[in-house]
Amino acid sequence: MQYMLLIYSAPDSLPVFGTPEFQAMMEGFSAFNEKARADGILRAGEALKGSDSATSLRLRGGKVETMDGPFAETREHLGGYYVIEVPDLDAALRYAALVPVAAWGTIEVRPLMNYNPANG
Repeated sequence: MQYMLLIYSAPDSLPVFGTPEFQAMMEGFSAFNEKARADGILRAGEALKGSDSATSLRLRGGKVETMDGPFAETREHLGGYYVIEVPDLDAALRYAALVPVAAWGTIEVRPLMNYNPANG
């Protein structure tokens, strides 16, 4: 089953670029990437630009409305994601706990819908 690991943190909680803490965080991401690849479970993953670069869209009454930034104001922002393929939720949670941001932010683990039964 495929799961998306959504990585949330408050922007001011991230280590500052160039500090030893930032380097440790990046090493943690490298370690996660290496393990996930070695274990054959990594399907995709990427960091996202800040929520201030987002554009939200909705369709109302046949008209497209866009607005700068995220739709909801929240303390934690979506900063990146991984898509992994593992047997079950317990395995997904074990991997999610290895994502460095779990130590100060939130990793949301969500199963992906499979609308094509031929693909498992």
